[in-house]
Amino acid sequence: MSGCSPFKMRLVHLDLKGAPPRVCYLSEIFPLFHALGANGLLIEYEDMFPYEGHLRLLRAKHAYSPSEIKEILHQATLNELEVIPLVQTFGHMEFVLKHEALAHLREVALFPNTLNPHKAESLALVGAMIDQVMALHPGARWLHIGCDEVYYLGEGEDSRQWLQQEPNTRAELCLSYMEAVASHVQAQHPTTTPLVWDDMLRDIPEDQLSASRVPQLVEPVLWDYGADLDVHSKALLMEKYRKSGFSWLWAASAFKGATGASQALTPIEHHLRNHMQWLQVAGSVPADTLQGIVLTGWQRYDHFSVLCELLPVGIPSLAVCLQVLLHGGFAENVKARVENFLGTSSLEATDFRSERAGSFPGSDVLNLVTQVSLHLCSSVDALLERDRYVTGWFSPYHRRRKFIHPVMIQHIQPQAHSLLARWSVLVGELEAALQRVFYPDAVEEWLEENVRPSLRRLQALLQDLGEAAGPRPDSSQDP
Repeated sequence: MSGCSPFKMRLVHLDLKGAPPRVCYLSEIFPLFHALGANGLLIEYEDMFPYEGHLRLLRAKHAYSPSEIKEILHQATLNELEVIPLVQTFGHMEFVLKHEALAHLREVALFPNTLNPHKAESLALVGAMIDQVMALHPGARWLHIGCDEVYYLGEGEDSRQWLQQEPNTRAELCLSYMEAVASHVQAQHPTTTPLVWDDMLRDIPEDQLSASRVPQLVEPVLWDYGADLDVHSKALLMEKYRKSGFSWLWAASAFKGATGASQALTPIEHHLRNHMQWLQVAGSVPADTLQGIVLTGWQRYDHFSVLCELLPVGIPSLAVCLQVLLHGGFAENVKARVENFLGTSSLEATDFRSERAGSFPGSDVLNLVTQVSLHLCSSVDALLERDRYVTGWFSPYHRRRKFIHPVMIQHIQPQAHSLLARWSVLVGELEAALQRVFYPDAVEEWLEENVRPSLRRLQALLQDLGEAAGPRPDSSQDP
């Protein structure tokens, strides 16, 4: 199925640290992943993994059960999707280090981002996490151990003391910890190769990389989600990694979750351009350089941030990106294939705003989210901030004093009631659609962030109108 794609492995990234899908939805969407050209999954469980024993506190409320993990793996196998689990082991450890019982393992006491690499307990912790994850993924050929964005590394007290000793450097600290984690994987799971995000390695000189054991232990994943990715610089970086001793490299693009922490709709054109650039990179390096590509689909920028585009919302972008990787571009025949897969006749890569989102699993979520994102806030703004009756006769000054010309109630109230009623019906449909795909806490979060503030503004307007229309015991303070 790979056609002319230079990427043997094409992994869809499932970021479960926000809005993790129900297993029943994954079983519906995996066949589409396969049909579109994916042959693997990178599953970033974070707190959705059913950790046991002293790690049980890491579980989210709706964490998958072991039987659900097995069902996910079964469905993946049925659809010829090889699963690579991802366990963060260095940076992005907020879901671990936010817990008071583990806060003493922070690199910097105030921040839960990064694990202290000097403590033996830190390595024991991530080793236990890895072993529990691998126990439910027997036979996994790769394990991604994260190691990206290790913010504040070298700023903890233990690190400061270590760095004062010659010839210790921050780069050496990073490499030695990566080596320790990868060595644990090699020792306990010898048939599994660790992957790492490459950003912490980029600025380390070639000779320093070569002198470490890291190139013999891991395969780096070079990530860049930009639409204007620098092809030449990326090719040079790959050459540096190969000269340093890394046998295989991976690329990482993005099909969603890379254009804004609170992005609700996926800008397909950005992600299309990102994949076209990665195809140029792949075409400029030796054929035996790249093991594959991870199409990342971030759901939060970190454990504490808001949700970005929900998975069903990003499916059209994923379809475009996978087909681009398979066919080397987005010609009209490729666009027609994507439309056929999605069950839509109106895919616009530059502006995916069709009222008919398609017939793929979760397309109802995309359709309703699109309507809410494009029209809810703007329609409420139009009434509250630009309607001449509201701005002229029921301003914030009037509303605080519950004062209005009675005839204006007849102009404003029906509009507000009608708008609230229309949106309440649509939001009810959206909530039901979201409940079919996601767990209750994710549904609640998305509605609270994206829907309820606008509805509350309408409800407050109607409440103020009702109070202003009521009997007024004292009119001496009217304007």
